[in-house]
Amino acid sequence: MSEEGRSKRNYRKDKPWDTEDIDHWKIEPFTEEENKPSLIEESSFATLFPKYREKYLQSVWGDVKRCLLEHHIKCELDLVEGSMSVYTTKKTWDPYIIIKARDMIKLLARSVPFPQARRILEDGMFCDIVKIGGMLRNKEKFIKRRQRLVGPGGSTLKALELLTRCYILTQGHTVCIIGSMKGIKIARRIVEDCMRNIHPVYHIKELMIKRELEKNDALKHVCFIFTGTFIQENWDRFLPQFKKRNLNKRKKSKKIEKKKTHSTLLLPEQTPRKEDLLLESGEYFVIKKNKGL
Repeated sequence: MSEEGRSKRNYRKDKPWDTEDIDHWKIEPFTEEENKPSLIEESSFATLFPKYREKYLQSVWGDVKRCLLEHHIKCELDLVEGSMSVYTTKKTWDPYIIIKARDMIKLLARSVPFPQARRILEDGMFCDIVKIGGMLRNKEKFIKRRQRLVGPGGSTLKALELLTRCYILTQGHTVCIIGSMKGIKIARRIVEDCMRNIHPVYHIKELMIKRELEKNDALKHVCFIFTGTFIQENWDRFLPQFKKRNLNKRKKSKKIEKKKTHSTLLLPEQTPRKEDLLLESGEYFVIKKNKGL
């Protein structure tokens, strides 16, 4: 074995300090002490909101101001132009908080209530706005599939929220999702599949089975392979396999080909007489002989 191969093999030993309870993807909290000098330049973002949101935004704008001032962000509501704006101040110490504030006013413009929209300012919380308006051309199909995502009395949407641990809101041609990055990824796939005519109940069943499998310590472990990559336990044998049913196949329209009649100026052929037909078959002479008898 070469020296390079031996050196690589040394790193494959079990490390006693690297246990399963350590989250390698965890983002450490960012404190004010780590960035004491304030920001040099001012950053700002603005977004428009529809007319029907004007009254609600006026009623909660005082709470929005107080919430953003805790993070040293100032905001403005322009009812004439129908826009909301956020700005950094001299006291702003978190460079990423302005991006979070921008996402917050975007969610408020998309009919998300303020108590849910303010959660985006917390660490580890993200949002995604899925545009579903351009996924279907037929308006009736679009309304039907969007209602399928909500479910009777909002039951389907509530089940998805519990399984993905995200807040989901359908409004017009968009779907707003607030939660962890993992939950947002799952929720977005379910929303897009629903608009592609895959019922959310299939995903709900799959997520429920996965949740039960995660509780089992024997199936939860992660295997280490000598290639240097981690792979998770394959759960495909436990998940339900749904067959596609192509019931609504479009029937091909059978075109009846009309025989083309050639129009000519010549007269049609003369139809044979009765005597001619009898002469061809030979019955004419037999009949004549019988008559003679």
